[in-house]
Amino acid sequence: MASRSLGGLSVSRGGGGKKSLSARNAAVERRNLITVCRFSVKTLIDRSCFETIDDSSPEFNNFAAILEQILSHRLKGQVTWFGYESPRSFWDYIRVACRKVSQNCICSIENMENVSSSRAKGRAWIRVALMEKHLSEYISTALRDFKTTRRFYEDGAIVLGEEANMLAGMLLGLNAIDFSFCLKGEGLDGSFPAVIDYTPYLKYIQSSDSISSDEEELRTLGSSGSESSTPENVGPPFLMDENSWFNKCKRVKQKYQLTLEQKGYLEELLRLRENQLSESVSQNKILLQRIEDSDLAHKLEKEQLEYIIVELQDQLKSYQSLDQLSAEVSLSQTSLDPGQLQEGDGKQDTLNLMSEGSQLFSFSPSKLLLQHFGLDEYHW
Repeated sequence: MASRSLGGLSVSRGGGGKKSLSARNAAVERRNLITVCRFSVKTLIDRSCFETIDDSSPEFNNFAAILEQILSHRLKGQVTWFGYESPRSFWDYIRVACRKVSQNCICSIENMENVSSSRAKGRAWIRVALMEKHLSEYISTALRDFKTTRRFYEDGAIVLGEEANMLAGMLLGLNAIDFSFCLKGEGLDGSFPAVIDYTPYLKYIQSSDSISSDEEELRTLGSSGSESSTPENVGPPFLMDENSWFNKCKRVKQKYQLTLEQKGYLEELLRLRENQLSESVSQNKILLQRIEDSDLAHKLEKEQLEYIIVELQDQLKSYQSLDQLSAEVSLSQTSLDPGQLQEGDGKQDTLNLMSEGSQLFSFSPSKLLLQHFGLDEYHW
């Protein structure tokens, strides 16, 4: 690198200054596009509160132009067999990088009959992705495929820098908007590049320490020809500000009306839920009363069953005692003298009666023993 001195000033000749200037221009270009994209997303969200966003909305047309410029920033051309480089569209990159998205719309856009050019297909993809609420997902998936992104873009591109993560994050807010587009309109015309309108995002606030003001400039312009031509009454310098305040008041009124309608809807919904809650409480009380009645009936049935079980146990014990008594009587009868057995016809009848009584529970064990031995209970 050579340098020479001109009047004490050193002037250098070389590529260092060009490289720094080129890097500065690229950084400014990336920052401008990302900043304008953020503003356009905010304006889209604000406009969606009052009307449906479609192809006729200037906010959407500007956003689509900004996104197209971002995705086309430093996009490589396609080198042919003869060494010539033909221009590409961002759709060529999206078509390859977004195929991993589940249920993507790539094939449906490729098969559109009324969309032929690559640029028109890219614009159709932006609209379909917005209606599907998957634009941020498409961009995030494409940026994660760094190998494909590197193959399609040059160094210094927005999608290769740190601004790419900001882009995917700011597009996430568009999922809350319901878009409605016609895929056969003039917005898909791919013969002309998109142009960004920067005027909605430009706002100059004059400093209080400024030397000149609007009134001073008007006086200077009026007195340039002659002093008599100076206007005596200068119009209000903030006419545009009044219009902007009027528009703001109108928007606030529309927001108030929308909030009021939402408030009425929520109050009606709350009233409905309170009625449903009171009905549920009353039904719950009825069910609790039924449960208590069922528990009481089950307790009574349980007590009755226990009483029946006790009675059956007592009867079973009496059966066992009678069987034991009959066994003892049979043993005593076999041990008696055979001569005495001839005298005991009446005793045989007594034994028969005793066996019948064991079945009918008509005689007690004590009476059976007295009758068996021929004794009266009074002599006992």
